[in-house]
Amino acid sequence: MAATATQRLSGHDVIAARYHDVDPVYAETRDLRLLGFVFFLLSDCILFSSFIFAYVYLRISAPAWPPFLNGHQLPWFDTSFAAMNSIVLFGSGVTMHFALENWKHLNKAKFNAWLVATIVLGIGFLLGQAHEYSVVGISWTGTTMGASFFTLTGMHGFHVFVGVLYLTILGLQANRGTYTDSKYFGLTAGTLYWHFVDVIWVFLFFLFYIW
Repeated sequence: MAATATQRLSGHDVIAARYHDVDPVYAETRDLRLLGFVFFLLSDCILFSSFIFAYVYLRISAPAWPPFLNGHQLPWFDTSFAAMNSIVLFGSGVTMHFALENWKHLNKAKFNAWLVATIVLGIGFLLGQAHEYSVVGISWTGTTMGASFFTLTGMHGFHVFVGVLYLTILGLQANRGTYTDSKYFGLTAGTLYWHFVDVIWVFLFFLFYIW
């Protein structure tokens, strides 16, 4: 009987049953949008990978690292400060996770609190990066070390900046009633994006501060 009843369901009916109260069109397009967003993140991975592999090649090919400039060897980057700044960024990934989970459970107050915490931590990371740029002692020109450092961390910092704007817009939309407990793809995409910048920073932190 159950098998017969299932066979009678149309494609839209099956999708609606899967997503309960979500309308069939939304459920179908949600999967397509998620796939498209995943492809966008993969394309960003390729972008970062290209620069990372170029940096690794240049570093391995260099006769000494850190390289010399005007007869003096450049200093290593400040690992301690970068570690503290990394904790700020990784902590924002945790707060973003809790923000999404509270939205799923219709706890709007906690969602707002966790989302604001995520945005504040993201801004804190950017301020920390700006401070490091002001005291690092090298420039973008002159050495492969400086060019690689500013290019990769700057590109990542730009992604964090875009993420802060993105989360701010998502917060405004959520409080305006754009999303519900069953229709919140924008918040899911924002969370995925924010976790993406966390993962990219893991590789950059290893390359510039540990290796």
